[in-house]
Amino acid sequence: MLFTRTLLKRHSVLPGFDLALGFTLLYLSFIVLLPLSAAFLKTATMTWPAFWDAVTSPRVLASYRLTFGASFAAALMNAVFGLVVAWVLVRYEFPFKRLVDALVDLPFALPTAVAGIALTALYAQNGWIGRYLPFKVSFTPLGVFVALTFIGLPFVVRTLQPVLEDLHKEIEEAAATLGASRLQTFTKVIFPIISPALLTGFALAFARALGEYGSVIFIAGNMPLISEITPLLIITKLEQYDYTGATAIAVVMLVSAFALLLAINGLQAWTRARQGR
Repeated sequence: MLFTRTLLKRHSVLPGFDLALGFTLLYLSFIVLLPLSAAFLKTATMTWPAFWDAVTSPRVLASYRLTFGASFAAALMNAVFGLVVAWVLVRYEFPFKRLVDALVDLPFALPTAVAGIALTALYAQNGWIGRYLPFKVSFTPLGVFVALTFIGLPFVVRTLQPVLEDLHKEIEEAAATLGASRLQTFTKVIFPIISPALLTGFALAFARALGEYGSVIFIAGNMPLISEITPLLIITKLEQYDYTGATAIAVVMLVSAFALLLAINGLQAWTRARQGR
């Protein structure tokens, strides 16, 4: 046993642990830690009253409500319909399946500005879809929700697909043999297995939506206190040379998003532990 471990260690494809860990920490420091530290250090130059005024003004609070609310709603929508799309792609054969599968990745490849212009044209009051709707989508908070749903769908689908592919149909057949209905089979057998992956896809879609800018600014209308998202407000303050105000709002977004993602990761760990027991 000892000889086998030594042999595997000698023939490892990757370099040694110390070198790999050092490279990982160095890479993360340059790519992630230094930019985030700069935001915190810039914000630290403000006094507490100035910081509080910058992050709690009525315009900023309205942008928080829209950004977090629309991001959460879009991620929740994608969790539901992304599961359906992933299930269909994995379990069924139909014409043009590969084309549909490729279309799922379209938000990844499409420039966000192009996506925003296309969505605005489609959902405008004279657009192909918007003209038939009894309510207005473009230039409203609903348009923000539509754009965030568009860019977040691939995260849920691609996270769920490998799990569903490993989920054998024999499990469903065994549950049906034991007298379980379709609803019971899904809620008691399938959902507990896929729930960690579903939560991961939800978290990825939510995090992606929080920082989205390009596809939203065209369809949102960008009206202060109504349809202005927080990333746009940060850009606006930067254009006004209010760097400390911009970094203060960015820090609030960063801390809030990290806390929410940490809570979701904790829920995932709890789900896995419960399944293990």
